[in-house]
Amino acid sequence: MNTGDIPTQARVERDLHWLMDRFCEVLDTVNAEEVRVFLPWKEHGDLPDQLPERAPQAYSIAFQLLNLVEENAEAQARRAAETIDGPAALRGLWGQTFMQLRNAGLSDAQIAAALPRIRVEPVLTAHPTENKRATVLAHYRELYLQLVKAENQMWTPLERKGIADDVRTILERLWRTGDIFLERLEVTAELQNVIHYLRNVFPEALAMHDQRLRQIWEEIGNDPALLDDPDSLPSITFGTWVGGDRDGHPLVTAGVTRNALLELRSNALALLREQLTAIARHLSLSNLLQTPPDILIDTIQRYAALLGEAGQQALNRNPYEPWRQMVNLILARLPEPVGAPGPGRYTSAAELIADLRILDESLVSVGAIRLARSDVRPLIRSVRTFGFHLAVLDIRQNSAFHDRALAQLLTAAGIDGGDYPSWSETQRMALLEAELQSPRPFTRSGMSLGMEAEAVLSCYRVLAEHMHTYGIDGLGALIVSMTRQLSDLLVVFLFARETGLLISAPEGPVCPLPVVPLFETIDDLERSPSIIRQYLAYPIVQRSLEWQRRTHHADERVQQVMIGYSDSNKDGGIGASFWALQRAQQALAAEGRAAGVRIRFFHGRGGTLSRGAGPTGRFIRALPVEALAGDLRMTEQGETISQKYANRISAIYNLELLLAGVTGATLRPASSRPDNLAMALELIARESQKAYRALIEHERFIPFFREATPIDAIEASRIGSRPARRTGARSLADLRAIPWVFSWNQARFYLSGWYGIGSGLAMVQKEEPALFAELCARMREWAPMHYLLGNVATSVMNADETIMCAYAELVNDATTRTVILQKILDEFARTRALLEQVYGGTLEEKRPYIARQLELRREGLHRLHREQIARLRTWRAVRDRDPEAGEEHLRRVLVLINAIAAGLRATG
Repeated sequence: MNTGDIPTQARVERDLHWLMDRFCEVLDTVNAEEVRVFLPWKEHGDLPDQLPERAPQAYSIAFQLLNLVEENAEAQARRAAETIDGPAALRGLWGQTFMQLRNAGLSDAQIAAALPRIRVEPVLTAHPTENKRATVLAHYRELYLQLVKAENQMWTPLERKGIADDVRTILERLWRTGDIFLERLEVTAELQNVIHYLRNVFPEALAMHDQRLRQIWEEIGNDPALLDDPDSLPSITFGTWVGGDRDGHPLVTAGVTRNALLELRSNALALLREQLTAIARHLSLSNLLQTPPDILIDTIQRYAALLGEAGQQALNRNPYEPWRQMVNLILARLPEPVGAPGPGRYTSAAELIADLRILDESLVSVGAIRLARSDVRPLIRSVRTFGFHLAVLDIRQNSAFHDRALAQLLTAAGIDGGDYPSWSETQRMALLEAELQSPRPFTRSGMSLGMEAEAVLSCYRVLAEHMHTYGIDGLGALIVSMTRQLSDLLVVFLFARETGLLISAPEGPVCPLPVVPLFETIDDLERSPSIIRQYLAYPIVQRSLEWQRRTHHADERVQQVMIGYSDSNKDGGIGASFWALQRAQQALAAEGRAAGVRIRFFHGRGGTLSRGAGPTGRFIRALPVEALAGDLRMTEQGETISQKYANRISAIYNLELLLAGVTGATLRPASSRPDNLAMALELIARESQKAYRALIEHERFIPFFREATPIDAIEASRIGSRPARRTGARSLADLRAIPWVFSWNQARFYLSGWYGIGSGLAMVQKEEPALFAELCARMREWAPMHYLLGNVATSVMNADETIMCAYAELVNDATTRTVILQKILDEFARTRALLEQVYGGTLEEKRPYIARQLELRREGLHRLHREQIARLRTWRAVRDRDPEAGEEHLRRVLVLINAIAAGLRATG
């Protein structure tokens, strides 16, 4: 494969054909020629309609090769642009951000002073949208490295032949490896996947990101000394839900949570041992060549005495090399993963950082500042980020589950409250206000409780035990999903009281962990400001926020609030969801200001456009300025984790997008909101919700959905450890947003990404023609409108009317099929036509990059869709009367789901 400076599209085609040639060679050697002739992007004559049995797996591999090729081409294009035009040429990254801030009148000193106040926290979840096995993901990571390796011009012809051989080997492994989940994943497997990124990807990517940030800062003429200290950089930490998210997930038990916390701690400490061992090798400075400062010698002597024999061994290992001796002593002071820290061991990461600071200062004092910058400061930065816990573990549970748990507690305590779930809010608050005044728990150890009460209390006991043994650094938020009223939040304090999770403070008991509402539906988002206003006024809440402020040495009290993109979309459609989220953030931020509290928003984004995904930079720019406030916490779910972070180059790029994006959006002077465009968005949201609700509330809609999409196969799949429904009820409300979106995308309706917007735009055009004209002229000037309509346009382009109609043929009742399909097709045509008026041309003309990506996939996807429709029809016909045959047909359907998801680069 010859490499060179070539345009992105030409690179994609060249690299794709090279990889596909290697894949064809593999298929020939394993006697799969009958599959090879069906592969996309290869010349072949007329082929039968039915695919050979292994062909869907071959298509899945082929589409993954295309995805890797595109990822690499984009990375190489960024490098080329930066080489030719400088770092400011790359949109959304540090070079452009710093130049924009300079042009806005900010000095380098002002920017540098603001950087440490920027905070980003990606939260990795195991939402079941990653349909590729961890083994398969590892093979693709290896394949990507070979693709990058082939870019290098230094290889000889024989060495290039070796690269080709390595590629064939990896491809044969993929061909011989099953690529679907035959058994439902266990939480422990999901945790190991997340830990892979936290331990093996992010530490290195963060170090390289920081180096790049400083290089760009200096390259554009800023003072490098301003960013010399590791604490001068924007803060990035990580969270996870794996092992803590128990909302509708009965497999996440207290034992699973305890194991998750210990696994995270164990891996954090193992990472630290690796990093410290590495700098011990590097810091071979001799005291015969430079005189170590007194503070270093004093610290070494003190720790050697403190650690006894272990301390003496640390000294004996490297005589005459005090810097190494100091690192040896630091290593000896690291605590064991399990159990309270012993004498002389660190009790917190902050103590380790203090010793690394001494190490850093001692290097600087002898003039070895380059070594301090290279070896010690990146480690200080890493410890700030990963600590002794890698990521904080959030705990999430549904408010209805909490209601049942409290009812069982009341019953066990002999209090008349067994029907608590049906109580009015007034009744609930009377009980909660009385109980929160009392330190007395409801129950004693060993009392028999109901299932829900035992599940909640056993989880909280694990948290209390972990806090008392290791501190609170590894513990995240207590999230209440489906928060609908004040009592849903205050009940958490009762559970904390019951389990010893509350801490006694002079002013009264406090909860050391953030209690966080999750507002998910349109109605809940609209009620959220009132709920937060009442919540922030409550005494135990105020005490807890103040305790958390002092403990974390913060300048202000902070209340975290999570907002859900997925369920609000399923509830009201993409337009109403987007506008409700915008308004809720503005109103919640105002309530916080009025109470002297900053609201920290936690964005529950999914992996698809209809669930809050979209270009990172545009997403950040579209957030209300008052809601962002330099602090972004957001979920990274399912397949988006591997898409963004599996490969190091992409991981660095995506971390830079987050950190530079939040910095730029926070520090740039706020532009005034164009009232006319805001009014247009209000009208679009209102009308689009009407159209969307009219569709999903139609009596024939659910039967159509159940038959025209592979929802039944997705519910039967083994993707992820979590059930597809919260409680098992066969209702749209109980169905999780992921299978809802996944199934519509598989059938190429992409319904959740666009439905209703056409009706909204049509109403504005008809009722407010001047406003519609202004919208067309100024859409790109207002980030929220640009982000929403850009995402809708992408969804419309991904939808395929021909394929929609083909899947609709699976609906047995002709009237249901005709009525619902026609509604969808009418709205689809309306939405596309009006978007093209707004954009001033066809979507393919205005968005050529997306159009090219779709065109490359079109032929192969059409063949897979036709095969999936046939297989679905067969499976549905036999599954009830012959379960064994049905299971085999289901396996074939799942392979097709996998292949189509690879082609679409999305699940749910």
